[in-house]
Amino acid sequence: MSNPLAALPPGPVQLVVFDTDGVPRGKWVPRDKAMGGAEAGLGFCNVVFGWDMADVPYDNTELVGWHTGYPDARAQVYPNTLRRVPWQQDLPLVIADFRGGALDGVCPRALLQRVLAKAADMDLEVMAGVEYEWFNFRETPDSLAAKRGAPPQPITPGMHGYSLLRPAAEHAYFRAIWEGMEAFGVPLEGMHTETGPGVYEAAPIYTSALEAADRAALFKLGTKQIALRHGFIASFMAKWRADLPGCGGHVHQSLRRLGDGAPVGFDASRPHRMSQTFEHYLAGQLHALPTLLPLFAPTVNSYKRLVPGSWASTSVSWGIDNRTAALRLVGDTPDSFRLEHRVPGADANPYLALAAMVAAGLYGIEHELTLDTPAVTGNAYGVATLPPLARTLQEATAEMRKGAAFAKTLFGDAFVEHFIATREWECRQLESGDRMAVSDGERDRYLELV
Repeated sequence: MSNPLAALPPGPVQLVVFDTDGVPRGKWVPRDKAMGGAEAGLGFCNVVFGWDMADVPYDNTELVGWHTGYPDARAQVYPNTLRRVPWQQDLPLVIADFRGGALDGVCPRALLQRVLAKAADMDLEVMAGVEYEWFNFRETPDSLAAKRGAPPQPITPGMHGYSLLRPAAEHAYFRAIWEGMEAFGVPLEGMHTETGPGVYEAAPIYTSALEAADRAALFKLGTKQIALRHGFIASFMAKWRADLPGCGGHVHQSLRRLGDGAPVGFDASRPHRMSQTFEHYLAGQLHALPTLLPLFAPTVNSYKRLVPGSWASTSVSWGIDNRTAALRLVGDTPDSFRLEHRVPGADANPYLALAAMVAAGLYGIEHELTLDTPAVTGNAYGVATLPPLARTLQEATAEMRKGAAFAKTLFGDAFVEHFIATREWECRQLESGDRMAVSDGERDRYLELV
């Protein structure tokens, strides 16, 4: 197969990798070096997995840290991810990751590829789509920094879900997102206002799982870049103000048979029209949810969103087209039948969120897990018998460490130890006694970066 990088004229190519927090890290390299990186890899400092989103080195990780001297690690370039960035004069961009090298065990994109390879071994293809909610602020990086975490100014006031008024106020900006994403290879199936000042929702079109994760990560990067060009800040922080709704990063999933692409989830003869295989898949995700919660809610701020009445789930629960449950079964035809995971916030790393869902689902299929509890009906927030999710990152990380042996069967020792250490570090940076309040420190740390 020909390398599409070879068709580029001489000039820079932007490489992007995504770290543990999902923060894009990258650099420009000459086209020929990018082509070489597709064949033999290229050097990339391993510090991208040795520091947090604020570039502060971890002091509690083993694979990466000062004790290693921060050498270069081998990054693999993927020419099939080539895109042009229309708002940067069609600058070529390609995704790289650390699959097959020294950082393979901790690289989120490499982890997702391993999980999807296991699905393929089980004759399954995973399809997915991530829908994001995000707030837009009339701020610049300089004005935001000057506020030191104090509340920013939304681009429009008031609660205007599905509004046709508010989009007209900044038409050029939102048109630039829609058209820019189409040209960027991240086509959208919809975009609209959500309820809250300056908040929107958009969903890149449903596709194969790895491509879905790539599109999700690039959507966040591209939206932030377009916002900057319009004098705004786009924020995917889970909860920037306690009295406003949070930002979800819901993930839709379905299964197909690998050989012929036939849908696997739908069976009109069974309860809820759910096939036996898909019931196992759903049961596996419910079984693993308490242990894997930090992969869906990775920051101190994430847990400010997971509260009753917030459009975010607070329990280990499932339901039929029920938006108060953690897992929502949707669709009434073979092609539309799917599972929506409503726990992740917009701050979750899409590679890790998808890897966690699929790995847990495959575990359920392998072990033929069945649903212990019926579908929740009505308001799940009011059902006291549902197992609650952890209320803080500290609690959730402790639960993951308690269940580390199980997590390692899904992801391997290296990833689990590294990821737990990074979440324990994150707790030390901001964990406070007030569970509901959103601090200036949280806004200062998360508002622009996650």
